[in-house]
Amino acid sequence: MAKPALNKSTLARETRQLAEYRQFLPSLELKRLQILAERARARDGLARQEKEFQDRFQAIADAIPMLANDNVSLSGLVRLKDVGVGEQNLSGTVLPRLDDLRIELEPYPRLGRPHWVDPVVAALQDLVRMSVELDIARERAQRLVEAEIVISRRVNLFEKVLIPQAQDTIRRIKMALADAERDAVIRAKISKRKTASRSAEQRVAEL
Repeated sequence: MAKPALNKSTLARETRQLAEYRQFLPSLELKRLQILAERARARDGLARQEKEFQDRFQAIADAIPMLANDNVSLSGLVRLKDVGVGEQNLSGTVLPRLDDLRIELEPYPRLGRPHWVDPVVAALQDLVRMSVELDIARERAQRLVEAEIVISRRVNLFEKVLIPQAQDTIRRIKMALADAERDAVIRAKISKRKTASRSAEQRVAEL
């Protein structure tokens, strides 16, 4: 990487960039905090949904032990017809959101199957719905994890690289300009003394 020229033009540019970095960093940090807060909510919500799903599944198994009866086919009674997934924009991060869920029931003769099939169908609808909600919750949580990693890298880039680099460049330029100004003053004084000395010698020669 080429070293920046230590002059007033570079100083003005670096000073402007440093101001922009410092102005942008707070909004970037706020975005990171929003992502972190939503990530915590998503993590807690996902854990709750997973527990509810397992609890519901176990409750159904306990309440309807006839599910183990292979002589009664339950295949195809409940089908997931359509899932409408929308989007939520959170500080630039696009998150999935369940907008619509349609479950289709296969008609079956009430007299041709045991009485416990009805509650099984209702339970299966619950499990299908909860399963879809879980999938979306998992995807939402994963995207938030990835977004937090990206935004944290950007914050670190500003805090630990761009701002310190700009500050160091500005410091070096100011030191170089101060040295150049001091050298110019010294050269001016030396030149003035030489000019005065020549003038004095000239006056002496004229006497």
